[in-house]
Amino acid sequence: MRMRVAGIVLAAGEGRRMGKLKQSLPVRGKSMLEMVVDTALASSLHRVVVVLGYHADRLAPLLSNRPVAVVINRDHRDGQASSLKAGLRELAPESDAALFLLGDQPLVSSKILDSIVAAYQRTTAPIIAPIYGGKRGNPVLFGRELFPLIENLKGDTGARGILAGHPDMLFSLPVADPEILFDVDTEEDYRRLLEMEQDEDR
Repeated sequence: MRMRVAGIVLAAGEGRRMGKLKQSLPVRGKSMLEMVVDTALASSLHRVVVVLGYHADRLAPLLSNRPVAVVINRDHRDGQASSLKAGLRELAPESDAALFLLGDQPLVSSKILDSIVAAYQRTTAPIIAPIYGGKRGNPVLFGRELFPLIENLKGDTGARGILAGHPDMLFSLPVADPEILFDVDTEEDYRRLLEMEQDEDR
């Protein structure tokens, strides 16, 4: 039986280091959030959940014509763990695993997502994480058997503690895409993103 993987896009944060609503910043003719969500929708994920929080009123309309479930995390100031849990609570039992995508990683392709899903189908490992050049990146997949551990998380550490505490459950997937290591946290990161976009257009 084919295992089904849902995508959960984490886009609830305030982006304090950026100092502005980075999810709405333009990238290749659309907002960063739209780009991440469209990549998820173009992949083999069987459904997509988007977790919003900070300025959800400004971001939710961007997704109104897309087949996604939007969840508003009222506790987003408590840290990323609250968004992980908010996304999981939207999933029905039909989802065997969740792939957590970061809303500030617009360069991660649907090809990368598909390779992670395929690795889960092949190995059924409870955790699948992509690596490039020996460094672990995002997005990371967690099987349903680990959802209770995510429900116990607190603060802004995300799921790093689960990864560190269960190395025996982790399958590291080598990929040829450095984009898994790149997210937009600062103005400098955003400038780099725009420069990469210009280089591709030349």
